[in-house]
Amino acid sequence: MKRKLNENDVPEAVGDKGVKGASGKATFTSLDLDSRLLQAITGEKFAAPTPVQAKGIPLALSGKDVLARAKTGSGKTLAYILPILDAILKRNASANKQAKQTTALILVPTKELAAQVTATLQTFTAFSAQDVRFENISRKEDAAVTRSRLAESPDVVVATPGRATQWLNQDVLQLGELKHLVIDEADLVLNYGYEEDLQGIAAALPSGVQKIMMSATLRTEVDTLTALFFSDGAKPTILDLSAEEAAEKPTLSQYVVRTAEEDKFLLIYTIFKLQLIKGKVIIFVADVDRCYRVKLFLEQFGIRSCVLNSELPVNSRLHVVEEFNKGVYDIIVAADENEVVGDESGKRKKRKVEVNEEEEEARDGAGAGAIVADTTVVEQADAEKAEAETAAQAPKAARKPRRRRADREYGVSRGIDFRHVSCVLNFDLPETSKSYTHRIGRTARAGQTGMALSFYVPKELYRKHKPTSIPQCEHDEKVLETIRSKQEEKGGKVDEWQFDMTKLEGFRYRLADALRAVTRIAVREARTKELRQELINSEKLKRHFEENPEDLRHLRHDTETHAVRAQPHLKHVPDYLLPAGGKAAVAKEVGSVAFRKEKENGLRKRRAFNKGRGKGRIAKGKGLDPLKSLNAKGRGRK
Repeated sequence: MKRKLNENDVPEAVGDKGVKGASGKATFTSLDLDSRLLQAITGEKFAAPTPVQAKGIPLALSGKDVLARAKTGSGKTLAYILPILDAILKRNASANKQAKQTTALILVPTKELAAQVTATLQTFTAFSAQDVRFENISRKEDAAVTRSRLAESPDVVVATPGRATQWLNQDVLQLGELKHLVIDEADLVLNYGYEEDLQGIAAALPSGVQKIMMSATLRTEVDTLTALFFSDGAKPTILDLSAEEAAEKPTLSQYVVRTAEEDKFLLIYTIFKLQLIKGKVIIFVADVDRCYRVKLFLEQFGIRSCVLNSELPVNSRLHVVEEFNKGVYDIIVAADENEVVGDESGKRKKRKVEVNEEEEEARDGAGAGAIVADTTVVEQADAEKAEAETAAQAPKAARKPRRRRADREYGVSRGIDFRHVSCVLNFDLPETSKSYTHRIGRTARAGQTGMALSFYVPKELYRKHKPTSIPQCEHDEKVLETIRSKQEEKGGKVDEWQFDMTKLEGFRYRLADALRAVTRIAVREARTKELRQELINSEKLKRHFEENPEDLRHLRHDTETHAVRAQPHLKHVPDYLLPAGGKAAVAKEVGSVAFRKEKENGLRKRRAFNKGRGKGRIAKGKGLDPLKSLNAKGRGRK
């Protein structure tokens, strides 16, 4: 490709500018982006822009305010990152080395999504790293470190609204020269309790800021945001790709299984052992306890998995997602208890079951409702600091014991880029069709095929097996009815999974053994062990443990008193239990996720080899008896 220097002495492509590819579709070259961005795109082997990128990037490059709605996995992140980077590169090239200012603010609802956006920025600034600086201020770190990073006025700041407001109020985050404001997952931001933060940010914006909002749905929350950020009467350009998505060939197959509560566990056992589903799987469950219960249950059969929930520190959650994308883990058990989060103060109300669209919109618009998170989880540092300051100022008589709560900036079903997921398994059906849509959006991304499999408990089978029952399953049939109607409106179809449960009767005695081993005490101990290990491995606590070795000793010697009983016989499936097809129906180590590579003992292998050759062992038998084979004439004589 030929290139020449433009008026800003920046190389740019010539010859095919504005030309579409041979198939008639837009190409990245035709979008008139900076050549260094095109190099990064080529390095990532992106052949052509997605529909939201092909239509959204030109609008953003022209300086228009954009409100885009596109399905999960359609490439919305790149649709706003590329035009912002292009504008920054052009401004910096003509800035005559003036002092840089923060010109772009990207707001996201969760810390995981903030880390993902930052990683995308790093990827696409590979050839322009000296000209564009970006910082993620949502991560957990010392306040002095964040302050020093913001003091250098990075070009792009990625943050959650709460963290952005915190530094804005302290005059550390300067928005006086801001040119671009992005709100990613706009319909989710208000549900995470950021309305007051967004109001403060909107009031601090200078005039003329370009506003870009990305969302998977156009709902009442988006209307609230547009009224907040476009109070001057201006209206954004609405980019709705529903028609294009409906015309696309469906790549997602959706199935449901009618099952009793204890049969959910029987199904996931046989699904992985008989290799009914291959590839990476995300198992969504209702809460943190359920998360560890499923993990411990699968371990009884030698099926290893990892957990992902708001109880884990944010760095651990990011690491789990990263390892899953690399292929280290095949199965993630995710407790997405923050599908919809209540107000900022942590006063969360359990939302009622969705019956129709009008009720759902009314609840969502009010920002109310959440699945109650477990109260024994670890709090984030910023929340602890705020509560400590409040408690210090309050009279002693008014101080109350602090309750621990889940990280409100956590979310799995939205924003996180799980790669190459072959199946999303809804072990527990979500409470709304909206949550279902976001969950299944983790698979069948970027043109790949995928499957969504959901278990639902009919009314007559609810509470028939109390040890495995949870209240959320009571209204599964009503929720499923709404899910079916919503998916039909979008051109999708939810079918019954044709599965003969009678063929699994032989596995039931193994199910009973495994369920008996996974007690409430075992679940509690598993949660404690996971958090203890995170504390031991924490880089930030390393110095504390060096100064207080007794704390580390207590953590390491705080052994479990109620471990799950090991049952090796459950890890193997005998031939008489197999359905038609025998051993061929069972995959070897299906769903196994080894945390470390099991290496063969080389010394033991060599000893066994030598033993087979008669070396390195005590000689036995006739002819090898030293008394009978004694040579009286001396060595070497016959």
